[in-house]
Amino acid sequence: MQNIAAENNLSETAFFVPTSSDNTYEIRWFTPTVEVDLCGHATLATAHVIFTEMSPMKQEINFQTKKAGELTVNRQKENDLYTLDFPARPATRVDLPSGMLSALQSEKAPIGVYKARDYLLVYENEVDIKQLSPDFTALSKIEDVFAVIVTAPGDEVDFVSRFFAPSAGVPEDPVCGSNIKMIECCYLAKRLHI
Repeated sequence: MQNIAAENNLSETAFFVPTSSDNTYEIRWFTPTVEVDLCGHATLATAHVIFTEMSPMKQEINFQTKKAGELTVNRQKENDLYTLDFPARPATRVDLPSGMLSALQSEKAPIGVYKARDYLLVYENEVDIKQLSPDFTALSKIEDVFAVIVTAPGDEVDFVSRFFAPSAGVPEDPVCGSNIKMIECCYLAKRLHI
């Protein structure tokens, strides 16, 4: 599986097999270099294949994972949209790891730093996020850093974000659902007092 993911060279590649239970599949995700514990967009893509190519009458699919527990994807009959509930990863406020600011080549320090599995760095504004030009080699060498999410309030949207995981073979992931979930749980909830 790892070799196929490396050949695909996408941020994540999903592999799934049916279990003995109806509507239930085992799923695993791989970046080009490592297996990861959760990937939302690859889970939704897998569900789409099952719903459209394998089991068009199903409205719910359960995925068993190695570390993220059970994930359920539901299909709404009326508009064919999918929903997926993501597990929350509680995070705590922490100090910025040594070397991270220089690895991100950031002109400013973040106004908040949180850690669950990944680091979440909150910046003051969208310009701060756009100006980041990470040194991915330096970022991948920082101890105990799997991935870094950077976010700030947006100028024309609620927030902007970027996701870096060079130690997992993904310098910058253009679409990352766990990124959004962590921002929602750790930052927006506090900011909106919910």
